[in-house]
Amino acid sequence: MTKNTQSNGADVSVGFEGDFIRLSIDSILPIRSFPAAVRISRKFKQIAASVREVGLVEPPVIARSPGQPGSFLLLDGHLRIEVLKDLGILEVDCLVSTDDEAFTYNKRISRLSPVQEHRMIVKAIERGVSEDKIAKALDILPQSVRRKTKMLDGISDEVASILKDKQCPTGVFEILRKMKILRQIETAELLVNANNYSIAYASAILAGTPQAQLVDSSKPKLLKRMTPEAMARMEGELARLQESFTSIQDSYGQDHLKLTVIKGYVAKLLGNARIVRYFMQNRPDFMAEFQTIAEMTSTLPP
Repeated sequence: MTKNTQSNGADVSVGFEGDFIRLSIDSILPIRSFPAAVRISRKFKQIAASVREVGLVEPPVIARSPGQPGSFLLLDGHLRIEVLKDLGILEVDCLVSTDDEAFTYNKRISRLSPVQEHRMIVKAIERGVSEDKIAKALDILPQSVRRKTKMLDGISDEVASILKDKQCPTGVFEILRKMKILRQIETAELLVNANNYSIAYASAILAGTPQAQLVDSSKPKLLKRMTPEAMARMEGELARLQESFTSIQDSYGQDHLKLTVIKGYVAKLLGNARIVRYFMQNRPDFMAEFQTIAEMTSTLPP
């Protein structure tokens, strides 16, 4: 069954058939090919390690090929299928999509963030899964598993919440751990506002952090090629940057609303033939700018 009916009588389409089907891997037609370099990529190796250790967690998604009974198109799971072939597996259970558009489901998935991965690993260990088995499944070293397990030690719950869905490297949390809680929160907000989660940026914020806001305030910051005078300047510049971010946040909503109203008004003006004719004859430069404003799809810079 591919449709359900709501109480108001409207039809709701179901995206997948109700049951899995088991198919020969050779009967599934991929919709794209991969260069040879993909097989030596980190992602491919991690998928291969996971399939070897715990099996196929997420089934491939296929669609029935129109006009060709018994033929199926592979919509999502190309790497998993390649791994299964390498392992000598001949058949696989598949999820059948009722939407045969050739899109990749991966574009609609939020990748696991480091915080989410940490919680997943901690929960697996609590359930009795060994660190070695987790390391093999993720294709990482056992010491990396221990490092990920302790990633949020010394990190405030609010910071973990702010960065829970961000692709923030484990090294950034090691830098945050050197700061007191309020400074951790300020730093996490700076990372989000700048959309920059690099270790280099976090290190720069650490360099600009006053000594009193560090966990070990008695231990001087030792940064290569950084004199005390340069660190003092950086602390002042970072404080001004935070003030600027706060000011922008306070006015962003109001400014965005004004720009949206202006855009609508300009578009309405350009719908008047007399106004367009006037600008074309007298101020064609204005006309070009007004057209650009009216056609904007976002108020953000390109």
